[in-house]
Amino acid sequence: MPYQDKGHLEIEDRGAVLIVRVDGGPHQEFGLDIAHQLDKLVTRADRDPAIRAVVFTGAHPERFVSHAAVRWLQEEGAASPTVGRRGATAVVRAAKYVDRSRLLGPVMRRTPMRGALQLERLHTTFLRMNASGVLFVAALNGSALGLGAEFAWACDLRVMADGDFFIGQPEILLGIIPGGGGTQRLTRLIGTHRSLAAILEGRPFTPAEALANGAVDKVVAQDKVVAQAVELAEHFGKRPKGSVAAAKRSVYFGGSMSLEDGLHVERAEFFSRVMSKEGQELMLDYLETTDATGELPLYRPDTYAQALASGSVPGRRSANGR
Repeated sequence: MPYQDKGHLEIEDRGAVLIVRVDGGPHQEFGLDIAHQLDKLVTRADRDPAIRAVVFTGAHPERFVSHAAVRWLQEEGAASPTVGRRGATAVVRAAKYVDRSRLLGPVMRRTPMRGALQLERLHTTFLRMNASGVLFVAALNGSALGLGAEFAWACDLRVMADGDFFIGQPEILLGIIPGGGGTQRLTRLIGTHRSLAAILEGRPFTPAEALANGAVDKVVAQDKVVAQAVELAEHFGKRPKGSVAAAKRSVYFGGSMSLEDGLHVERAEFFSRVMSKEGQELMLDYLETTDATGELPLYRPDTYAQALASGSVPGRRSANGR
């Protein structure tokens, strides 16, 4: 039976936080429709200054996202000629440039190269999430394998339900390897050896194992997963959006470079923020408060606690409405 996409995203607008329920049809699979809608959602969140965080959860009662729609992967693979590693390298390199072309892209999407273009677009969407000033939180209400796990790895924070659930990369058991970023993102989360061992075996982590390995940030009762994810989203979403984006780019992109190149990324992001209107106002506020009180605000426990709760250091200027 030919692959037919049935997935969609259900978006609940709570102002600064969007709650997005991923509906992957009866088997809760991640397919092309979800990939397209996710790309549009990231664009919307990026462009709207009022949106500070997005929480993803599964519409299925026990699954976050099962995995990629296998029929989608199989048919796109069968539609393309068999190539070796060098040929595949050339294909994915070409896909990167074709995807960015307004003229070539629509044409090439009707050729056997479309599978590589679809994967390139999905990787680009995940990378845009990593570069964004919006916080993306995965509320894992159940299990996630393959692309479902990779979707969670692409988010900034992960809250997982306790219980008989699992998360991991089983692709090797189907004769393939992770293709949505699993070999790279899981490695950056838990380390090279543990990532390789998990990918080679194909056995997923239990919630407790995922937490112990650093693959998820919290494990809570299933009925509290979304609420806990929203709480994290609201907390981190109070930080200045421009600074969140700068920090994420420095960590995600600079952190995988050489030390020298990573420091270059950090310097560029730092200067963009230190020269920003928001950064200047907060620093001037800090200086004025120091002069008025005779103490550095971040060395006053009550002030530091207020800063962590509100997302910025309170001061005399902000208190007076300046």
